[in-house]
Amino acid sequence: MAGSLGTELSKEQAAELRELANSRDVPADIATRGRILWSGEGRRRKDIAELLGVSLPTVDRWKRRYAERGLAGLEGERPGGAREQVPVRVRARVIALTRMTPPVGTGLSHWSTRELAKYLERTENITVSWHYIARIWREERLKPHRSGTFKISKDPAFAEKVADVIGLYLAPPGGAVVLSIDEKTQIQALDRTQPVLPVAFAASEKRTADYIRHGTTNLFAALNVSTGEVLGECKPTRNGKDFLAFLKKAVKPHAGKDIHVFLDNLSTHTTPEVKEWLSKNPHVHFHFTPVGSSWLNQIEIWFGVLTRQSIRRGTFSSVNVLVKQIRDYINSWNENAKPFTWTATADEVLAKVRLVVTNVKKLVNNNSN
Repeated sequence: MAGSLGTELSKEQAAELRELANSRDVPADIATRGRILWSGEGRRRKDIAELLGVSLPTVDRWKRRYAERGLAGLEGERPGGAREQVPVRVRARVIALTRMTPPVGTGLSHWSTRELAKYLERTENITVSWHYIARIWREERLKPHRSGTFKISKDPAFAEKVADVIGLYLAPPGGAVVLSIDEKTQIQALDRTQPVLPVAFAASEKRTADYIRHGTTNLFAALNVSTGEVLGECKPTRNGKDFLAFLKKAVKPHAGKDIHVFLDNLSTHTTPEVKEWLSKNPHVHFHFTPVGSSWLNQIEIWFGVLTRQSIRRGTFSSVNVLVKQIRDYINSWNENAKPFTWTATADEVLAKVRLVVTNVKKLVNNNSN
């Protein structure tokens, strides 16, 4: 869209210039030209030049170019005619290096666009700009600046346990109750050193980076897989006795029904006291997720929702305040509880895990070569 020299920018023009000025994906000179136009709206030429450290003719030139040709006018002419295309082998080399851990001698834990450009020039005499590398990363959806976690279960009964858990999710026995139970431990009551500034401040909520710890609590929770309702209780400790006490509360409302309980492999779930109680309550059946695969337990999904919506951004002056907020959240959740919709079959999960295992082995082998 062409500009309008000497007149106010439209909302659309202001938005596109602001995006250009703040973008990390364009050359610095083009970003500066965007700032001349965006930051300079309503300012005198002299003020714009002083603010951005450019000359008056520079301000006039890019204002005129934008008025004549819009954003295309900010690119300028490239001296020397058409730019030579980067060879395909160079692009392939950038992608290959990006997908590997930087060599030990570099001291780097991961690549950045600038460090990869320097490395190519220093070691392989390949000269490309970091902008070019950034464009390749966008096109190939490569994000070496980000990292995540993973864990592959080594449980010998993995397939059988997956089939057992997902089978109950997708086709629970008629009249039976399915409960997903776990503990979210060591939830910290963190308080900020200064008051939280509300959303009205700079368009987003602000809080201090430092905090004060006021202690921790342990949340025991049971999710009714069919209804989505949650029963929760906070306790200062977490042991076999605490778990058994909560288990009794979780199954009490469902007296007279078969109850299937999903659990992970914590030792507190299989203490002698728990086993003795199970033997006296044959209508309660335990189902354990595979070792290292608690993600199969739906209560973990709910814990994630609780953390994002209530705990992570909360400020708590005491453990009691934290516990009250968790209780309030559970009560609010249950007012309009809905079950999670589980769609993946056991065969689909197992096939995906096998694919992940194969790809991990390939990545490890390729990275070691």
